[in-house]
Amino acid sequence: MAGLSTLILLLCAAKDVMPSSSHWKPTWPSYRVPVILPQSTLNLDKPQFDAEARLEVVSPCGPACHKSSPLPTYEEVKHYLSYETLYANGSLTETEVGIYILSNSADGSQGKSRTKRQIYGYDSRFSIFGKDFLLNYPFSTSVKLSTGCTGTLVAEKHVLTAAHCIHDGKSYVKGAQKLRVGFLKPKMKDGGKGANSTKSAMPEKMKFQWIRVKRTHVPKGWIKGNANDIGMDYDYALLELKKPHKRKFMKIGVSPPARHLPGGRIHFSGYDNDRPGNLVYRFCDVKDETYDLLYQQCDAQPGASGSGVYVRMWKRQNHKWERKIIGIFSGHQWVDMNGTPQDFNVAVRITPLKYAQICYWIKGNYLDCREG
Repeated sequence: MAGLSTLILLLCAAKDVMPSSSHWKPTWPSYRVPVILPQSTLNLDKPQFDAEARLEVVSPCGPACHKSSPLPTYEEVKHYLSYETLYANGSLTETEVGIYILSNSADGSQGKSRTKRQIYGYDSRFSIFGKDFLLNYPFSTSVKLSTGCTGTLVAEKHVLTAAHCIHDGKSYVKGAQKLRVGFLKPKMKDGGKGANSTKSAMPEKMKFQWIRVKRTHVPKGWIKGNANDIGMDYDYALLELKKPHKRKFMKIGVSPPARHLPGGRIHFSGYDNDRPGNLVYRFCDVKDETYDLLYQQCDAQPGASGSGVYVRMWKRQNHKWERKIIGIFSGHQWVDMNGTPQDFNVAVRITPLKYAQICYWIKGNYLDCREG
């Protein structure tokens, strides 16, 4: 069946090229990604913006659940990657997409709930203080959403975040129409000059400068159900700002297999709500993975949702080390590990298909989105 064979190619659409073991260093694989192009766009009724913003999502479906789920059909994949676009004036459109491969080099449990989640034993998070850190890369790429989540700068005017920060799976959240993105900046001291003083050992006070969002893209794979089903695979959204932010941003990249990550670890920074006003950094080992998700036990609290998960690897073509966003921190899952419930924090992986979609949202030109 042509559709099934094409789907298998799409789900594996990457050629993973690793360096020789004689002189190995963690190197970004070379990927050829598929092409995702809009086919048709129709206007929808204006949303009600009546959903409550949730700063995390919870799902009982763990790795075994995801791996045993039936493979989606080609038509289902096209539906999941179609998307809604919400504009600042409240108008809403739905865009159907087509998926194409332009080359032959394609490869590619039930649990109980609890009120406090996402901290595993000793709290290993680090609060980042002082403008010398907060305003420098990579911490400067983390921004705060007015709905309470975190986002990451991925282009001159674009922010990557979690879909549930905008849409609860059924409706857009309150505040999504007037969504703003906050950038930490030093508070001006008396006299109107910035804080260059070294007389005080106290951390410098910071404030948020806000920029309005022009439009928001959310994949239909998230909207099809709710946050407690396999829709967590599509818990990502892209925000376009009304004006450039003028900061260095972090590029997106296709998520390599966990075994190829440096030390098997991931990193991310976010605005956890138990540390108001602080940017919180953490790193940890990846414990398991599916095609769409990374399972880890990085300490986190609500508010960190939407943080860009990144790694630093060697870029062979440019002969330098480079950080890239390979996932989006989503939420919490209870996982049945050999009959014993265990909890994990979950990140949505940027697969070749998701890379092609997000890159097209940013650039508007598939020719600039062929190398993941």
